[in-house]
Amino acid sequence: MDTASFLEILETEGRLPADAAAEAGMNAVVPACPGWRTRDLLRHTGVVHRWAAAFVADRHVAPRPMGGHPELDGAELVAWYRDSHRRLLDTLAGAAPDVECFTFLPGPPSALAFWARRQAHETTVHRVDAESARGGASAPIATEFAVDGVDELLRGFHARPKSRVRTESPRVLRVRVSDADAAWTVRLSPEPPVTTRDADTEAECELAGPAEEVYLALWNRRPVPAMSGDPVLATLWRNTSAVI
Repeated sequence: MDTASFLEILETEGRLPADAAAEAGMNAVVPACPGWRTRDLLRHTGVVHRWAAAFVADRHVAPRPMGGHPELDGAELVAWYRDSHRRLLDTLAGAAPDVECFTFLPGPPSALAFWARRQAHETTVHRVDAESARGGASAPIATEFAVDGVDELLRGFHARPKSRVRTESPRVLRVRVSDADAAWTVRLSPEPPVTTRDADTEAECELAGPAEEVYLALWNRRPVPAMSGDPVLATLWRNTSAVI
């Protein structure tokens, strides 16, 4: 997927959390985020949008903390969130393709591609959170985008030293999607996981299903569609894979 595709998804996905939160009410519980209400979800996502946009706009090359959450609520919070989303979109759409700034995951060919991709996935997962707080049907996630999100999580986030998905002795976990030609082999050990985009090695546990369901399951938003093999590895993922 290219940067333009991610920006198109980000534009669509970014509108939906505000819509869902407004329908649910600011005090609705967000099931996947313990202790959060929809107001917390909008505050967090808006802050992330402004934080990400600032790296690109300022060409800032070092990490820096996010800002504090605004003490806004109701219609004012929804308006602030929508403005945050629009600032992010306008910044990314107007940036030079070769802009240099801070990034924190391997994979994308440029900083602009990184931030477009990361914010598209960040916003999509939190859109699902907002819709779960509202209740009712959730908007679908395209297969290609979901496959990319699985790849970002496995070969990006969990390639970092921060990953807590570890085992005392070597183990092998497979992740496979049923509606695309995509599978990942996740080699677990006392070190951070090492993931390859293949299915060439025998695995002790496989997590599988349609790309959208696998994507959201790996982000611990939905149950794993299908699991075979040693359930200990599935439980390990559920208990230790939260991104920090």
